[in-house]
Amino acid sequence: MLAGMTASKIAVSLPPEAVARARAAVQEGRAASVSAYVADALAEKAKLDDLASLLETMLEESGGPLTTAERREVDQLARRGGRPRARKARARR
Repeated sequence: MLAGMTASKIAVSLPPEAVARARAAVQEGRAASVSAYVADALAEKAKLDDLASLLETMLEESGGPLTTAERREVDQLARRGGRPRARKARARR
């Protein structure tokens, strides 16, 4: 947690394995406290969620994920060192 940040105290239930990992991180000096470990984990999860949202938006704007044929073409070109054709945006169903 960043210095100077205020904290809110909450109660959560965690699997024993998660608690053991957090405590081990503290004992090994990789986290200042179990609370800091959990706060860092939540911050990383928020970043991943933001990235997933960005990817979803980008895929919507570009016509969605690659089709099997497009993926095959890219794989073949990568092996030969070529460049894929520009793709046309597909309509979302």
